Amino acid sequence: MNVGIVCPYDWDVPGGVQAHVRDLAEALIAMGHRVSVLAPADPDDDAAAALPDYLVPAGRTVPVPYNGAVARLNFGVISATRVRRWLREGDFDVVHVHEPTVPGLSLLACFAARGPLVATFHTAIERSRLMAVAASALQPGLEKISGRIAVSEAARSTLIAHLGGDAVLVPNGVNAAHFASAEPLPGWPGEGGALGFLGRIDEPRKGLDVLVDAFERLAPKRPALRLLIAGPGDTDEVSEALAPELRSRVTLLGLVDEGTKARMLKSVDVYVAPNTGGESFGIVLLEALAAGTPVLASDLEAFSQVLDGGAAGRLFPVGDAEALAQAAGELLDSPQERDLLRTAGAAVAKRYDWSSVARQVLAVYEAVR
Repeated sequence: MNVGIVCPYDWDVPGGVQAHVRDLAEALIAMGHRVSVLAPADPDDDAAAALPDYLVPAGRTVPVPYNGAVARLNFGVISATRVRRWLREGDFDVVHVHEPTVPGLSLLACFAARGPLVATFHTAIERSRLMAVAASALQPGLEKISGRIAVSEAARSTLIAHLGGDAVLVPNGVNAAHFASAEPLPGWPGEGGALGFLGRIDEPRKGLDVLVDAFERLAPKRPALRLLIAGPGDTDEVSEALAPELRSRVTLLGLVDEGTKARMLKSVDVYVAPNTGGESFGIVLLEALAAGTPVLASDLEAFSQVLDGGAAGRLFPVGDAEALAQAAGELLDSPQERDLLRTAGAAVAKRYDWSSVARQVLAVYEAVR
């Protein structure tokens, strides 16, 4: 099958949608399909040489506030021209757009596409006035979508509430073998235990401040406990906000590549996801489970579903640093519970492996052809 996939977000900026598109494309290619991905990327940037062969760069982006974060998008007359040319030259059997309600390439592709069109919805928002108001303007493009996918029940509920209709539930996937085979970083996790965090450190809804608060509660009674943090943002600002006596016990890696991310997840005794909202799935939880690392996460609905209601990971009340500290301490003190969570987590990760998820996506492609 000849598949065209559209990602609206900047390919060079780490994010769940970008990772989903990349892994889906590579899984489909490994299965023998032809795939072309159109995404915002600057072909003249120094990193352009590292772009995968299947990626067609659509130019630079501009930052746009969206869903409690800042999305880097590409839109306008020039973008529309690029989308039409890519569609014409690709002559795809199926076009698969991601986040078609976001103003950018995916929405432009909806209006320009002429053949079978599939859309994946990732966003989970309880109520968005902007999306509700924009729905009527988007409708001519969205009506052309013949197959709808939601990555979670939260994303599906958002779709139904704002746009109507329904969607097939196909979750995010994870390359389980990649994370399972990773080696820990040198010197980690150590005898005193280690907690880990991965995400945009300057994005409030990722909850790093909640984790830091919990770490400061745990640290006095656990003099060898360390915290490993990875993700884009101002690492100096995070370090300066820490109590001086704790700075040497917190390691900030900054933005990491895929290989280092897997090693980072393998380097801690407990991976903590303290997110406070706006999450439709939680792919990093799956990545930690695949790495064999027990997960402690805020009890967001999306996280609870990934962790089988707490059977494959511990949950704590959203934003409650004291509860987080208590649960983390209990996990650090109980190797037996961590072993049980590793076993349950490995089973969950296997269920979400891309070898299975890609076949579910292909079934939707076949249904709309």
